[in-house]
Amino acid sequence: MASQQPRSLSPLRDVERGQHSDTDSSSAREVDEEKHSVEDAPPSPSDDSDIDGARDDPAQLSQQQTKEDRLDGNGSVLSRVASRVLTRPSTKSSWNPGPPPDGGLQAWLAVASTHIVVMNTWGVVNSFGLFQTYYTDALHRPPSDVSWIGSLQIFLLFFVGALTGRLTDAGYFRHVFAIGIVFQIVGIFTASVATQYWQVVLAQGICMGLGNGKKRSLAIGMAACGSATGGLVFPSMVRQLAPVQGFPAAMRAIGYVQIATFVVAIAGLKQRIPPRRSGPWVEWRAFREGEYTLYAMGSFSFFLGLYFAFYYIASFSRDIIGMSYTDSLNLLLVMNGAGVSGRLIPNHIADRAGTINVFIPTAGIAGVCVLCWMAVKDTAGLYVWAVFYGMAAGGIQSLFPAGLSGLTTDLRKAGVRMGMVFTIVSFATLAGPPIAGAIITASGGKYYGAQAFAGATLMLGMVLMVAARWVKVKRILREENKTGFGWHVKV
Repeated sequence: MASQQPRSLSPLRDVERGQHSDTDSSSAREVDEEKHSVEDAPPSPSDDSDIDGARDDPAQLSQQQTKEDRLDGNGSVLSRVASRVLTRPSTKSSWNPGPPPDGGLQAWLAVASTHIVVMNTWGVVNSFGLFQTYYTDALHRPPSDVSWIGSLQIFLLFFVGALTGRLTDAGYFRHVFAIGIVFQIVGIFTASVATQYWQVVLAQGICMGLGNGKKRSLAIGMAACGSATGGLVFPSMVRQLAPVQGFPAAMRAIGYVQIATFVVAIAGLKQRIPPRRSGPWVEWRAFREGEYTLYAMGSFSFFLGLYFAFYYIASFSRDIIGMSYTDSLNLLLVMNGAGVSGRLIPNHIADRAGTINVFIPTAGIAGVCVLCWMAVKDTAGLYVWAVFYGMAAGGIQSLFPAGLSGLTTDLRKAGVRMGMVFTIVSFATLAGPPIAGAIITASGGKYYGAQAFAGATLMLGMVLMVAARWVKVKRILREENKTGFGWHVKV
């Protein structure tokens, strides 16, 4: 026993010095196990005789005294450990939910349900090109006015989602989800009967935007393919139904599909992590980190021009190339279909090379594609262009939240920091497409100015992302006492 005492007391001295919280728990467990091993040991028939013998034998008396002193010492140390745990705020979570389910019925239901939610939210956003073309003709409004409908929808998806995500963390998942479904369904059915511009703005822009925003926190992690699925399903429905039954009937059919799929989503989704009632909504100190600020600025620039093509490719194909309305919807199908591989392949590479390292060239390709759009003059070239831009734009959409998480060292603050950038990005999505539409109107229906605007914002975002990576890499190299440009660093 005496020979083991220094080993057991060494971590206890660490506790007294307050070196780290992990030592607290390990030391307390060790002391508790040793105490129980002594107290719970079965009594020996020779215990009394051993004690009596110890009175006569100095060596046995010393050993017995050491055992008693150790128990007393352990008790005092346990008191100090308990005092520290009860009085000092812990820097770690006191409850660990464990890893999420990997396989099994419940896990696959969650995957399918989240895919459905993203399909019904981001899928509608990626399909707005069909609404842009239809509303411009049906409502006799300029492209810039119609773009406000889709811009409001994305703006509320990001902006309201940053707020309702915090409510979901607080334990109101079912309430938030149900309200979001109601807004979504009411919005799409009222949009099907709207005949005035302001009615469409309220129904599709605001009501559906609020419905999407209620479920924004669910989209993170499964947006890769859900949005592409919606971008394929909804334009296909309009393409087939609108010429036969009319556009309002096609909108109602989309609403019925969403009702049926949301029933599956309700059954398959549940909150796994207990509520977090308290926590900050904004962390202003994050902007003191250069890489975070530059990433936020770069994201704003990206989303200022990212959705221009999704909104205007159908209009461009009709106004400049001379395609029919039905054929113009095929371009949306091609673009969203190519987005599936654009969401999966870059993320697969990012796991090995680093998210921001992949994000930067992906954004550069998207910017170059938009600038090259000005040279497209025929139908074949437009289809080829739609494939390349769909892949690049899909990569930006999927890498954007992952890259932001990679810049956050304290994962407890990842949700708050992501919500802050989502709020900033929401204003870019609100302003970008209407600005492009205004440029088209001011240019007499020509798209060169708007294409240059969208391409320039994407290229500027890439430059800001390069700067964010440079600041992050310099910090990493400084912490590791290394020099150089850090081309090999995984960020």
